[in-house]
Amino acid sequence: MTPQEREDVRARLETFATEVFSGFARTDQRRWGERYVRGLLTDRRRKSMEPMAARLGVDRQGLQQFCTDAPWSHRLVLAEPAWRMEAAIRPVAWVIDDVSFVKDGDESPGVARQYCGALGKTGPGETDGDLAVQDDDSVARETRQDLRRQE
Repeated sequence: MTPQEREDVRARLETFATEVFSGFARTDQRRWGERYVRGLLTDRRRKSMEPMAARLGVDRQGLQQFCTDAPWSHRLVLAEPAWRMEAAIRPVAWVIDDVSFVKDGDESPGVARQYCGALGKTGPGETDGDLAVQDDDSVARETRQDLRRQE
């Protein structure tokens, strides 16, 4: 990548982050959001806080607090790209599905005795909800883990 291409990408990323994090009340949250996204998009393998903070030249603790302690809603962050994708894809179908996984033991989050499609019967498993927006060429997907309580 040339320096000019890198600057163009950075400007586009800053615009994207500004729009995605626009619902945040505080400017420092929007700034940390942009930094976090930039860290995730680097070409390096390690995406944990310390390596990302070092590559970005920012305080690791601030980056960590943005992800773990800040009172922001992940749904607010996901909403903006979802609306953009719907407009870009112009879906021909919305696909709603449950995805189940057989699990041994009961220590993993979401594992409960429930109907598990992978087993074809009731047993220990995990179920995730899957929503996909699809056109003729592409799919945008959102998956949520069902964290029901074990009774």
